Amino acid sequence: MLTGPFLDRNWMGENKNYASSKIVMLGLPFDGTVSYRSGSRFAPEQIRLASWGLEEYSPYFNKHLEDCNFHDAGDLEFPLGNTIKSLDLIQKNVEEIYRDGKKVFGIGGEHLVTLPEIKAVSKYYDNLAIVHFDAHTDLREEYLGEALSHSAVIRHCGNITGFENIKQIGIRSGMKEEFELMKKYNTLINEPKELDVLKNKNIFVTVDLDVLDTSVMPGTGTPEAGGLSFNELVDWFKYLSQFNIIGADVVELAPDYDTSGVSTAVATKVIRELLMIIN
Repeated sequence: MLTGPFLDRNWMGENKNYASSKIVMLGLPFDGTVSYRSGSRFAPEQIRLASWGLEEYSPYFNKHLEDCNFHDAGDLEFPLGNTIKSLDLIQKNVEEIYRDGKKVFGIGGEHLVTLPEIKAVSKYYDNLAIVHFDAHTDLREEYLGEALSHSAVIRHCGNITGFENIKQIGIRSGMKEEFELMKKYNTLINEPKELDVLKNKNIFVTVDLDVLDTSVMPGTGTPEAGGLSFNELVDWFKYLSQFNIIGADVVELAPDYDTSGVSTAVATKVIRELLMIIN
């Protein structure tokens, strides 16, 4: 019998028992519709390894990871090249999480993985809203003739929740028609207090890491200058901690484009802080 010790490939601070956990971390290594730089499918594994470089304590929220009571279920395995089957697999597993009375924390992967999460969550929660952090609108009807694209994910999600139940933060790139849609439904906001209209909603938070400035997050598929600082993002999280957060994901890290490893470290810290606010 081997005596070890052995490296743990799961997140530090997790509850190793699924049954007694409150939140289930689910790796979603899919990047089949990426429109510029692929590679976000490698993020969940790299994020897990980088998590061991973090402290378990968050000084921003005065909590430990153990206080979050989350279980790391590992990465789903997808049929390479088959978008529809991959999305169906995500939806099936997320439905199982909510059927068991738990909440999902997805780690992508590209942003399209949010769509099957929202489809699953909408079966268990009424009055659902989405808080969307991103550099891009993601409100296209299609991209190069393909409706199932990470460029269209929030458009699809809005058809489920209603666009009046979406708030978008950090957006600085998109088509004119997408900006007109945001204006029509008043989805784009600049101050945390503008979230107050969602006070009585069940909120899913989705964070595309390119919401952060390229000086903070160069390792992403579609980098966009002019973004938030890490501290600004955490300030939004602090405000959101007053709300009913019923699920979340963090997507679009493409770790191989930042060989320093800093982008992966930042993504890992974003995940730690976001875990702290799921109720």
